[in-house]
Amino acid sequence: MAGFEGPLTGVKVLDLSRILAGPTCTQLLGDLGANVIKIENPATGGDDTRQWGPPYVTDADGNASDLSAYFMSANRNKKSVAIDITTPEGQAEIRRIASHADILIENFKPGGLAKYGLDYKTLSQEFPSLVYCSISGYGQDGPNASKPGYDLMAQGYGGIMSLTGDPEGAPMKVGVGIADVMCGMYATVGILAALRHRDQTGEGQQIDLALVDAQIAWLINEGVNYLTSGNVPQRRGNGHPNIVPYDVYQTADGHVILAVGNDSQFRRFCDFIGQPALADDPRFATNPSRLEHRDALNAILRPAVQNYDTETVIAELESRKVPVGPVQTLDQVFATDQVAARQMQIAMQADPAQVNLIGNPLKLSKTPVTYRSAPPTFGADTQAVLNAENPFED
Repeated sequence: MAGFEGPLTGVKVLDLSRILAGPTCTQLLGDLGANVIKIENPATGGDDTRQWGPPYVTDADGNASDLSAYFMSANRNKKSVAIDITTPEGQAEIRRIASHADILIENFKPGGLAKYGLDYKTLSQEFPSLVYCSISGYGQDGPNASKPGYDLMAQGYGGIMSLTGDPEGAPMKVGVGIADVMCGMYATVGILAALRHRDQTGEGQQIDLALVDAQIAWLINEGVNYLTSGNVPQRRGNGHPNIVPYDVYQTADGHVILAVGNDSQFRRFCDFIGQPALADDPRFATNPSRLEHRDALNAILRPAVQNYDTETVIAELESRKVPVGPVQTLDQVFATDQVAARQMQIAMQADPAQVNLIGNPLKLSKTPVTYRSAPPTFGADTQAVLNAENPFED
């Protein structure tokens, strides 16, 4: 994009990561204007997620490309360069690119890049201003450092699965790779902080980020509930550990979300269902008392809500300023005028076809995000990058 000036314009990123946590981070940096070169392994056909399909983008004849939907979800605004880092020639090329880079991000096992001379200790001696972000399952040290890390394992080890799912059912993971995604978000924050330090001092550093550490960090209130009380939280399905009623309730024709956050909202909710006396019942008058009598309250509320259809519940509670909402399927989500207004679905021209992607949620008034290049096919930019004096030049 000629003349483009984003908040990270001029920042150069060497991306040695794959799958989801690292690519989530580097896509976000790319959306903000950074120039990202993604290194992919020619021996495996590139990033693992290129094979995590269907669905795939197909050409006019219906032939599948290597652009799986999974890969595209985290790899726009990047150049794809095929380099075999196990060879001396490949290692030399990585060091050449690193000499121009501000940031290097990788998600190899701890110590995995040392044998290639591409670890932080080695590269920081040659490039002391380099910000080097290492993502691994359990971190660069600790008793589990050598173990591999995947999103599902992080959700299990870090505790979120013990909090998710039906109270009578099995532990349940979140429906998407949220441990990876949140790890990528933490990586982005850490990188921007390290860049700030580098710009002030000229000194780079290593960011050691563990998938499990990140998952434990976003246990948030349930984690601190346990640390404060010593009581292990139990699964509550869609219920909230600290607020009642805050759950999914069945209606006459579907389901609705109620999020009654304070006592005045509860009183207005009781008015809607035609049971105003509930708001004065000592068991339910305050949120702590409602928590204590959760089951008794829900035994009253659930059949009451089932008397109304979803549209009526939402309309009536919205008019009373009681937080309420639908439970939408993805076809409903992407058909909403809200998604259109907020540009949360975007179209980009990829090779071999136009693709639909999820937009970036950041809305910056002066330096908006941009979508400059679609997710690349494997190795699409190899020759251009390897032949350029400065590999980050467009």
